[in-house]
Amino acid sequence: MNKEFILFKLIADDIIYHMTKQIIKPQLLKGFRDFLPQEVIKRNYLRKKIEAVFNLYGFQPIETPALEYLETFSGNIGADEKLFFNFEDQGGRKVALRYDQTVPTCRFVAQNKNELTFPFKRYQIQTVWRSEKPQKGRYREFLQCDADIFGISGYEADAEMIALSLGIYKKLGFEKYIVKINDRSIFQDIPYPVVVAVDKLAKIGHEKVIEEIVRKGYSQDQAIKILDKISKSQPTEPINKIMTYLSSLNFTKENYLFEPTLARSFNYSSGIVWEVVIPGFESGSVLGGERYDKLMDCFQNQNLPATGFGLGFDRTFEAMEQFKLFPENQATTKVLVTVFSPELFNESIIVAAFLRDHDINTDLYLNPTVKLDKQLKYADKNKIAYVIIIGPAEAEKNIVKLKNMNTGEQKELTIKESIKFLID
Repeated sequence: MNKEFILFKLIADDIIYHMTKQIIKPQLLKGFRDFLPQEVIKRNYLRKKIEAVFNLYGFQPIETPALEYLETFSGNIGADEKLFFNFEDQGGRKVALRYDQTVPTCRFVAQNKNELTFPFKRYQIQTVWRSEKPQKGRYREFLQCDADIFGISGYEADAEMIALSLGIYKKLGFEKYIVKINDRSIFQDIPYPVVVAVDKLAKIGHEKVIEEIVRKGYSQDQAIKILDKISKSQPTEPINKIMTYLSSLNFTKENYLFEPTLARSFNYSSGIVWEVVIPGFESGSVLGGERYDKLMDCFQNQNLPATGFGLGFDRTFEAMEQFKLFPENQATTKVLVTVFSPELFNESIIVAAFLRDHDINTDLYLNPTVKLDKQLKYADKNKIAYVIIIGPAEAEKNIVKLKNMNTGEQKELTIKESIKFLID
């Protein structure tokens, strides 16, 4: 095979490849998101703060799979079952992506009951999926933070969960945060579809709720009487005890109130229900919880009382942004080691390795031909607080030049001295 033929074949193969290559349009499914580095840094900050409060209150972490059998969720969610991402897998099994974390946790507890110590206090921070119409603050894939107590039927467990709910927003730095509390026993003898309608009062208003109740088969007068009766309800004994509990934990009456129309629309909600709102944040509640003793009955008829909440991570994130509660600079990299020239690249590598050995987050500029001013701009854009410069003079004296990118101040130090300075 001569050289000309081989060259011709290579050119022909290249032309065919480019003619047949499929160009993929970069795009996202609606309701799904990418996160840029600075967003991920903030999300990680928020997640760690929430997790720290869970640990502060003595809760233990668990994880459950992204996929569950569809029957695990069916009949337990209520009107929103149409939002399941469900399908049949290759083995013919009907499965669903995790819609929430409460139902899978009940399956987890039922399946691992002999391995757990009760009362069992768990928390879980994982992704859930809901096939709903994407809109501001609502996504089809999102992170949810849950906490629950299994094995205590008394109001004390509900009170502790509500205290944890408030404790999270206190630790996050919000000046104002309110938990609205109700008791589902107030809705006794009221059909579930009407309860769902009443729960929308804060979102759609009095008149719209009346219209929705009428659509459920009631007359206008009946709908008005139902809503009026619920609105005039008084706190139950468990609610009064919970408020005393919260007061003992140094929460004030500005932090909690009785809300008789709060229902929570899950089928499994029973007993005490609650939601946290941030005054001035208009996108709705940031956390919702309920007692759900009946849910455990679905799994092998196990009778185990339970109470817990789901925290809306994205709404909490948005509220943090609105009230400017994120630290201004959260760069994950502390220092950039620049490269003065190709001849000095190895010196930069040695310094970077030394810094990393001392647990200092260090970026090393990897193109030794790029001019120093461009490397400094790279550090500035990535909000890296310090840069290290090793020119010929520094290399000869066995020192480095440490520059503060915020103030412009420069110091000549030995590498060991720079370690102490960067750690401080």
